[in-house]
Amino acid sequence: MDGPGEEGLLSTARTPAGRAFTLRRARFILLCLLPGAVFVALFTYYPMIRGAVIAFQRYNLFDLTSTPFTGLENFRAVLAEDRFWTALRNTGTWVAVSLFFQFFLGFGLALLLRRHFRGRGLYQAWVFFPWAMSGFLIGLLWRWMFNGQFGVINDLLLKAGLIDERIGFLATPGWAMTSVIVANIWYGVTFFAIMIMAALQSVPRDLYEAASVDGASRLRQFWHVTLPHIRPTLALIVLLRIIWILNFPDLIYSMTGGGPAGGTDIITTFLIQQVIGGDYGRAGAVGLLVLGLLLAFSVFYLNATRFEKAR
Repeated sequence: MDGPGEEGLLSTARTPAGRAFTLRRARFILLCLLPGAVFVALFTYYPMIRGAVIAFQRYNLFDLTSTPFTGLENFRAVLAEDRFWTALRNTGTWVAVSLFFQFFLGFGLALLLRRHFRGRGLYQAWVFFPWAMSGFLIGLLWRWMFNGQFGVINDLLLKAGLIDERIGFLATPGWAMTSVIVANIWYGVTFFAIMIMAALQSVPRDLYEAASVDGASRLRQFWHVTLPHIRPTLALIVLLRIIWILNFPDLIYSMTGGGPAGGTDIITTFLIQQVIGGDYGRAGAVGLLVLGLLLAFSVFYLNATRFEKAR
């Protein structure tokens, strides 16, 4: 026997019993959602709003007896610091170089992992292993590897005859920035490999077969079939990774702490130093500046990629 049609359901919902059932169902759904909403509000939105308010106060952890609103004083103080501008320049280098190598190495790994070969599962596990570790732990591992006295990197370079004496990788600003970028590349390649491999698997096989019938080479298939199909995914994961790298002080802080002499400071390690110094007002100002920078870049990037897609 056929169930009630759409008209029957609507007429039932208009009855007192139907309205009572609908209200009970709505209350039940709201009660189920309430714990999650309260959790998110307390641990995400409240700290975010509170941090934004503190950015406009003289809020020092060592003197909480007076926390007056000071307008833009914290922003002016931060922008007047040379260390802030050094950290901003380092951030550009940190993001650009890390992203470049992570993307292209990850793309290459994704293309290799798409092929079927013996031991493919073990190879995938080895490639994905870094992503299972915390950034702080990875920083500690690479800190020991780049140690100037007994690090394995110096040992390998000495045995290969590439250097004559040990290099203090983490004690020299130029070498220190190179070292943390190398560690970040090793860590981030996995992200691109996983995401691009998933995107490659979504390309219909029929497109490759049609291109092959038309006589297209592997390179032309990649350029005219693979790339156009996964371009939206590539645009999104590049944006996500830029935001992630910029907000990834864990590795730098565990390797160098932002040193030597601020040589590896990025904007987020500079923020952490403000917090450790007890100046929460300046830390909040730096946080809002980072947020504004990311929002401006995201709008520009999304508009640019949408324009390319439209063409």
